Amino acid sequence: MLASTLAVVGLAACTTNASQGNSSGQSSGGSAGATVAFLMPDTASTRYELHDRPGFEKKLKELCADCKPLYNNADADADKQQQQFNSALAQGAKVIVLDPVDSAAAASLVKTAQSQGVKVIAYDRPIPSVKVDFYVSFDNEGIGKTIGESLVKKVKQSPIPSGGGLLLVNGSPTDAAAGLIKKGVHSAVDNSGVPVLAEYDTIDWQPENAQKWVAGQISRFGANKIVGVVAANDGTAGGTIAAFKSAGVKVPPVSGNDATVAGLQLIIAGDQYNTISKPSEIVGGAAAEAAVDLLNNKTPQSTGDVFGSPTRLFTPTLITQQNLKAEIVDKNITPASDLCTAEYQAACSKLGIQ
Repeated sequence: MLASTLAVVGLAACTTNASQGNSSGQSSGGSAGATVAFLMPDTASTRYELHDRPGFEKKLKELCADCKPLYNNADADADKQQQQFNSALAQGAKVIVLDPVDSAAAASLVKTAQSQGVKVIAYDRPIPSVKVDFYVSFDNEGIGKTIGESLVKKVKQSPIPSGGGLLLVNGSPTDAAAGLIKKGVHSAVDNSGVPVLAEYDTIDWQPENAQKWVAGQISRFGANKIVGVVAANDGTAGGTIAAFKSAGVKVPPVSGNDATVAGLQLIIAGDQYNTISKPSEIVGGAAAEAAVDLLNNKTPQSTGDVFGSPTRLFTPTLITQQNLKAEIVDKNITPASDLCTAEYQAACSKLGIQ
């Protein structure tokens, strides 16, 4: 089981010295008045607008009051993100925080920036084929392993029918973080004793793509043979659940990730089994800390390397009905008023969420 929500992987091994960042105080030197771009990949997930961006901008202002944040979202369009990246360079950005739509295509963007002396921080999704100046994320492989192990444990509480097994609904094939989640899922399920019936890489993470594919598998295998679905995030989980409901059959245990309001409501209702809480304000803030360190020619605090780039990984928390109130509501991550709308009030009351 992963550790608490805000724990940093390997933090005990990290030390603080004069060369490791400037995250404890105001900026100086090269950061004064600098433009720092924060380029996010899509709007399919609400987290970027509601959590990542505010966390980044708040910490940047705290550490560098006269730094100028430059925000853009690519709406899952790699060409649009390239234009936004080039625009950030043209506007004089000294550091670009990039969550790539297409991790492979982003390599050329990194090389262009670095050839101009601009630092690049990969954010959430790694850029495997090139060494970036820093990478900040939650532990994506650990997320996949955790949701997979949790779902397998749940599924094994009931007999597995002959010919029954799991569906794996992965993330986008162009997203390297999705690949890490997928790797973690396979480490959990491949030797679990529960067969995998089929799996799918969800184009652009779009819930409707997941729904369409799962609907096809229900027709192919029969709903009674699908004993669980490991979905890589709450959006694909929502699409999966919609497919079962549209077919008029019982929804099996379904995993998720991101602890979105919609995903948490599905857990409260008993339609989704788990999700992952990863308060994105934390990694947004960490990206701002790393950006200010790089502006001041300091080395950001890292917990190791991922794909050859210095990295800081955070460990999130598994959420089920059993700990949703304690981990989400009581810790003020998402208020009960957002979760317990009219449709979910009765289910919230059963879980003691008011």
